[in-house]
This record gives sequence, C-alpha cells and structure tokens, in this order.
Amino acid sequence: MAHPPARSLDREIWRLALPAFLALVAEPLFLLADAAIVGHLGTAALAGLGIAAIVLQTLVGLCVFLAYGTTASVARLLGAGDRRAALAQGIDGVWLAIGLGVVITLVGVATTGPLVRLLGAGPEVAEPATTYLRIAFLGVTPLLVMLATTGILRGLQDTRTPLVVAVAGNALNIVLNLLLVYGISVGGFGLDGLGIAGSALGSVLAQLASAAALLAVVVRGARRENASLRPDLPGIRRAAHASVALVIRTLTLRAALLLTTYAVVLGADASSGDDQSVSVATHQLAFTIWSFLAFGLDAIAIAAQAITGRYLGAGDRPGTRAVTGRMVWWGAVSGLATGVALAAVSPFLGPLFTSDPEVQALLVPVLLVTAAGQPIAGVVFVLDGVLIGAGDGTYLAWAGLAVLAVYAPVVLLVGGLGGGVVAVWATLSALLMGARFVVLTVRARGDAWMVTGTTTHR
Repeated sequence: MAHPPARSLDREIWRLALPAFLALVAEPLFLLADAAIVGHLGTAALAGLGIAAIVLQTLVGLCVFLAYGTTASVARLLGAGDRRAALAQGIDGVWLAIGLGVVITLVGVATTGPLVRLLGAGPEVAEPATTYLRIAFLGVTPLLVMLATTGILRGLQDTRTPLVVAVAGNALNIVLNLLLVYGISVGGFGLDGLGIAGSALGSVLAQLASAAALLAVVVRGARRENASLRPDLPGIRRAAHASVALVIRTLTLRAALLLTTYAVVLGADASSGDDQSVSVATHQLAFTIWSFLAFGLDAIAIAAQAITGRYLGAGDRPGTRAVTGRMVWWGAVSGLATGVALAAVSPFLGPLFTSDPEVQALLVPVLLVTAAGQPIAGVVFVLDGVLIGAGDGTYLAWAGLAVLAVYAPVVLLVGGLGGGVVAVWATLSALLMGARFVVLTVRARGDAWMVTGTTTHR
C-alpha cells in the first residue's frame, strides 16, 4: 500500500490539531476570568477557589482516560468502517463516565470538609473553599460526560464541535459567574449575589449545558446509525478495564511533576542563601508557562490519537508508519519553534507576572533551560498520543513506572543537595523528558504496538 503524500498527511493532521489547540487554550483563559471574578470578593475567597481548584483538577485529570481511551477505541472502529459500533462503544464510555461521576460526587460532597482540611487550609480560607467545593462536586458528572463525549467526537475525527462547545460553555460560565456572584437589579427585578457559592453554581450550570450540548450531538449520531443508547454492562466493563493502564500512566506523570515541586522546596531549604519564596514563586511561574506551551504540543498528540486509531482500524500499517513519522516531524518542529520563541522572550516574561526583581532574574535561566528541552518534549507528546491512539496503554503504564523510578531519586537528590530551581528544571528537561523520549521512541521504532483491526488485544 502506497504511503499518502506528505501534503495530504499535513492537511489531515492540522485539520484536527488546530481546533484541538484552540479548545485547549480556551480553558485556562476562562479559568483566569473565574479567578478575576472571585478575586474581587477578597483574598480569602480567591485562596478558597485555589484550594477547591486543586481538588477538582486532580480528579478530572485522573479521569482524562475517558477522553483518551474513547478517542482511540472509536477511531479504530471508524477506521474499520463500522461507524455504528464506534458510536456504540463511545456510548459505553459515556455510561462509564456517568457511573464514575455519581460515585465521585456522592463521596466528594460527604468528604468536602476533610478534603479541604487535608490540604492545610486555615479557618479563613477553609470556609469559602468548602462552600465552593461542595457545590462544584455537583458538576463532576457533567465534566466527565464532557470528557467522554469529546473523546467520541475526536475519534470520529471531529475536533471542531468540542471547540465550539468549549468556547460557548466557558463564555456562559463567565456570564453566570458575574450574575450569581454579584447579583443584578433590573427595573423591579433583583437577584442578590451569592458570593463564592454563586461562582460554583454558575460553573456547574455551564458544565451541565456543555455536557448536554455534546451529548445531544453524540446521541443524534448514534440514532442516525441505529446504535444502542442503553447501558451495555460488558461494554462498560471493557471500557473500565482498558482505562486502568491509562490511569497508571497519568498517575506516574503527575507524581513526577509533584516530586519536581517538592525538589524545588527541598533545594531552597538546603541552601541557606536561597529564599524559599523566591524559588517556589519562580517554579510556579515557570510551570505555568511550560503548561501553556504544552497545549500546542498536546494538540498534535490529540490528532495523533484520532488518526493512529483510524489507520490501525483500517489495517493500514504502512499508512500508520507514514503518518506517525510526519506527526513526529511536526512535533519536533513545533517544539523547536516554541523553544526558540521562549528563549527570545524569556527576559521580558518575568515583569509581566511579578514585580519582584529576584524572581524576575531567576526566571530567565529557568526558562532558557526549559526552552532547550522543548524539541524533545514535542516528540514525546506526539509519540505518547500515537501509542494512546494505538491502544498501547499497558506499555505506557509500565514505561511511566520505569521513568518515575529513574527520575524520582535523581530529582530528589538534586533538590536535597541544594541544587536550586535551575538545576531541578534542568533535571526535568533532561532526565524526565529524556527518559520518556527513550522509552517512547524505542517502542515506536518497533512493530508490537501496530495491532490492526477493531481490537488491540491488550
């Protein structure tokens, strides 16, 4: 079978990647708007929002397999020409999302107080954090349904619909937050502001609307193909079983990033001349910038999940190899471009975020180290997406554990010896990304992951 021409592959990649990138970027921008709205209620309310956000983002982050796993399985069946089965399998993922969401909501509402106290919030911050989080837990099920339905649509090679819903839903979130937080009075009608509770309620309502919109699109497609909408217990169990490996993969990544932050704190404590607040603030700014750059690289990874699954489902191994090579090339180019851009603007970013001259000065070398690692990161993100799309979750889980076993002692040693934030970030860029690069490229060069047909047999 002849390889598709490079120009055709590029069109296919960017048709999916560009809307995915815009949807990824939209989310943090609207989260900033939420923070600005709540921030005007006072420092305690803003801190409470931060505590609640950590809990919610962790829970949703661990459930990202609902999007990733569904994308891969739906794309594979689509490639095999069975759109009806693809939608039916996607519906199984939605039912799994609903089941998980209900359990998380019930447990979360019942344990909100202990969760907030576990994060060390003082009484002044704990009250708004508890208020926000208890209401926000009601939006977990819609959030998980959004992940599953987004995964279905990506698997069907549609990244535009999730983009439209993300923008509209987040815009609605801003409007509802303004109305419910501060209240409104028009003519004889008045609505008292609910404070931080209004922010949580506004977000839940916007999440419900977004989930309903995405679900309506999926249900309409399922009915068109005569796919069953009823819960299929064997199908749900298969989806849950397949998700375990992706959960482990995600946990290893989050553990590595958490250890990186801990190493920064260790490094500041071990060095008598290093102000801990300066190091931690610099690390937080660097991590925020690094996370934003990751959105661009992750967009190609999302395209990789959808395209790889479809090609393997169609039994096209040469096409899979060709499109993988092209996506890796684009990942490297994108990483190089973001690295050069980051290095060029690194002296000017600090003053945008802080007036502290020490943080500004320390941020520059940290960003230069980060910039140097971007080309490797670009390849890592893409290959991660390729192997997720291939359903190679078991390998990704074991690889994640192996990388963590190598990275954890080294980064903690660097921090414990007082290496400082620059040394810790150099370890992240060179060792964490370098080790992931090795395990992913070794796997991609072989053929074991290229299992064709409608199942990965894993």
